[in-house]
Amino acid sequence: MTLAPSCFGDRVWLIGGTQESAQLSVALSRFQLPCLVTVTTESAKALYPITKSLQIWVGRLDVTRLEEFLQEQGIVAILDASHPYAVQISKMAIAISLHRQIPYLRYERPAVDAEIDNQQVIRLDSFETLLTGDYLQEQRVLLTIGYRNFPLFRPWQEKSTLFARILPSVAAMDAAYAAGFAPDRLIALRPPVPAELEKALWHHWKISLVVTKASGTAGGEDVKRRVATELGIPLVVITRPEVAYPQQTSDIEAAVEFCRYHLK
Repeated sequence: MTLAPSCFGDRVWLIGGTQESAQLSVALSRFQLPCLVTVTTESAKALYPITKSLQIWVGRLDVTRLEEFLQEQGIVAILDASHPYAVQISKMAIAISLHRQIPYLRYERPAVDAEIDNQQVIRLDSFETLLTGDYLQEQRVLLTIGYRNFPLFRPWQEKSTLFARILPSVAAMDAAYAAGFAPDRLIALRPPVPAELEKALWHHWKISLVVTKASGTAGGEDVKRRVATELGIPLVVITRPEVAYPQQTSDIEAAVEFCRYHLK
């Protein structure tokens, strides 16, 4: 999707696609702060309000065009509310902010308190660590990890019984089929999923191991931890990748104030 040069003047680039970015867009709209939201799918547009001060761009940004993109769109500040595992776009935004001296703020969704972990929770630092171990061997595994990681699990289709919960999108379904998932081992739901539905799904599929990411409350991580404890089912949590954010906050008011300050 192409986007004409901005006629709004100075505005904030909100890196979106998450529930947090939708909440931030509502907060920014209350103050009529000019904002350009970028998302990667058409379905994500439905997360955002329709206002005069807000514009949405759908597509994947190329690092070779990023500087031109920021100039054309009059970007004076970057508010990064992308998914905690969308490392590539965050690193691109940080690099361009340093290069062009554009203020950058990471809005980081709060992590679930690791102190509540128990013997059912297995924290691993990467998918590589998971797949080089024997965690999945002969297990009935539910994956709630995002479809982009599915290719990693294709070799395990013959060594375990894999199920997956995916977002309701064509891209997610296509990726699941390409990775060897049968239709009856897939369910499309947008998180967070209520605890009762979570339990019913695990029971229905006779799940013996669940794999998820440390995506916080917005991604339903807290619910999965509670259900795993209640049912006595091991939960593998892939911890968040480490990114050297120049500055970050988990406070919406602080994020709005950051935008107001740089749009003066």
